[in-house]
Amino acid sequence: MHRPAPDDWNTWDVRYHTAVVHPPSGLRIRAGIRTPDGRVIDDFTWRRGLVRLGHHTVDGSYAEVTVHCTEDCCGAARLRLRFAKTAPGVLSGSAELSGHAAGHAIVLRTDGFTDGRRPDLSAPAAFETAGELHFDVAELRFGCAPAGGARPLDADLDETGREAAAAALATSGLLGRAGEGYTRSLTWNTVLRSDGARVITPTSRDFVSRDRRGFYGTWALHCWDTFFSGLTAAWIDHDYARGIFGQMLEQATPRGLVPNRVSDDRGRTDDRSQPPVGAYTVLKAYRSTGLCDATRDRRLLTEAYDVLRDWHDWWPRARRGPNGLLAWGSDPTDDPGSATADSTKRESGMDDSPMWDEIAYDPRTHTMNLADVGLNALHAADAEAVADMAGLLKDARTEQRLRAEHAATAARIEEHMWDEAAGHHRNLRADGGFDVHLAPSMLYPLLAGTPSAQRARSLAATLLTPELLGGSPPLPSVSRSDPGYDRHYMRGRVWGPVAFLAVEGLRRYGLRERAAAIADELLRMFRREWEEHSHVHENYPSGPDEDIHFFDARSDYLLTWGNLLAYIAMQELADPLPGGWRFGHPGRPAALHRLRLREGQLTVEAGHRLRVTLDGALLLDAPPRTVIEEYVRAPGEVRAVVHGPEAEVVFGVPAPAGAQARTAVRGRINTTRVAADATVRLTAGDGTVVRITV
Repeated sequence: MHRPAPDDWNTWDVRYHTAVVHPPSGLRIRAGIRTPDGRVIDDFTWRRGLVRLGHHTVDGSYAEVTVHCTEDCCGAARLRLRFAKTAPGVLSGSAELSGHAAGHAIVLRTDGFTDGRRPDLSAPAAFETAGELHFDVAELRFGCAPAGGARPLDADLDETGREAAAAALATSGLLGRAGEGYTRSLTWNTVLRSDGARVITPTSRDFVSRDRRGFYGTWALHCWDTFFSGLTAAWIDHDYARGIFGQMLEQATPRGLVPNRVSDDRGRTDDRSQPPVGAYTVLKAYRSTGLCDATRDRRLLTEAYDVLRDWHDWWPRARRGPNGLLAWGSDPTDDPGSATADSTKRESGMDDSPMWDEIAYDPRTHTMNLADVGLNALHAADAEAVADMAGLLKDARTEQRLRAEHAATAARIEEHMWDEAAGHHRNLRADGGFDVHLAPSMLYPLLAGTPSAQRARSLAATLLTPELLGGSPPLPSVSRSDPGYDRHYMRGRVWGPVAFLAVEGLRRYGLRERAAAIADELLRMFRREWEEHSHVHENYPSGPDEDIHFFDARSDYLLTWGNLLAYIAMQELADPLPGGWRFGHPGRPAALHRLRLREGQLTVEAGHRLRVTLDGALLLDAPPRTVIEEYVRAPGEVRAVVHGPEAEVVFGVPAPAGAQARTAVRGRINTTRVAADATVRLTAGDGTVVRITV
């Protein structure tokens, strides 16, 4: 079963951060504040009263949130809520009211309770009306338990909270508290579908719920948003990640299309998909789950492979556009919004980008009349990722077919979409001419490995200039020189998914200094919004004078894929690459604590040394200027490549006690045979290949 399951107390009512629900019984308790004039405020959103999100475990065993109420002439009040499952079926909670003027009160609204089953309370209600309990106390303990069960008011919520936080992914140093926002953007956006059939993690509560000024009834899922959420969830909980991927994969149509969106009130978009990032994110999530293929969570591959392969094959059947290249499109369906220029833009995921300002819909091909570099490069990267999955799953025929397809697609991109005069790729119009608009998607060929090393350097050098896609902050969603650049939404804002795909490409080609500089800038933006406001934004400003906090700015305050800005920076310390893990020191003190692997919890600490441990046991210890690449720790073996100045590097030995370690090192070696479960110390220089076996 995917985690979490709707079988116990949790904060899954999409409308309320301040409610706790019990799906099996239909019970709900939600908290609010009574103002001095008698109003009850409990519909807190990011634009009305949410202050701070505390820790929230994946399974809901602990959650904490702070809200406030400021009403004209009524003073202010702040309410801190904590919920904990202290035993199966047992809810323990507390509500603490502070900063309030006379007349404010704690209110609990109870749904589904009967006269024979009432919440346990630490204080009597001052009065009760229409299912509302009003308490004239500064702190209230409440709970619910099965008859004859544990007494919920006896729970130590302070200790429960400390234990939950101590087991969670965390960051420090250069990364600050980015790990909090990274995790909570997912766990606080996990909700129960209105039909009760599935726990899902949509983009955000505010975005999908009409009661929160959102765009749907009570829930909606979006395609590439969900795949990025599954990727970042993999470092939190593997079952959780599989569940997130699965909630989108199960929506695939018989034709192989994974839809752009599915929702309770607007159905499924069978006319269009969204950017093909599924195989890339699932494969990277799989590599994130262990230190070698023998230990990784293969269910991430087996549960997704058939759908991802079929989705990959759907694109060339359905989206052949100008000049035989792929183009974004929309098929005619019963939906009156299908088969239009607007619906083709929405398939791109960059809905209002200036790149689409001049496009038209071609009813012959069901695509826009523009071949997009981003789509063609992402489909090439998808071919490579599905081929890698096929290799791991012993599907040799598909692997061979897709490797050939990747090579052919790469050749087409480089032949038709490379502008030699400009020194970078460009979108191609139906008349065969290059389009004038530039966006970070012009960097996606790096992700797919299509250009030569020389072209890759040219691509980065020409596009990452301040007047185009560089500057501070880097990677606006369209070039700063574009006539359509107005810093609004996809017309200039910085977006997590776009930045992630671009940085992944830079790293693939070894353009590490450029990638690190971008990661630093994006991390600063992420940390500022999280640590000052408890926000993880849908998109971020492309200039220091832009305010993204008002409603019309269209930047949701807590949207899942905003955590990709933190993920990009975290990857500077630890990154699961195709050949093995890369561990590096960012040049300043930083730490990643408790990344969830199948073998245990991985911690990377960058201080006066680069130190990596697994459940406290040493994996490696190296000088700060050393980079470890292609690190694999299989049963009885460690393999790695050491980059940096010649220095002593220490590796932990993965072997049963009493065995002896053997080393095979290309380069200077200074080691002796050691007992297993000890360490191997060697002198390694740039390019040293290390292999330690038992």
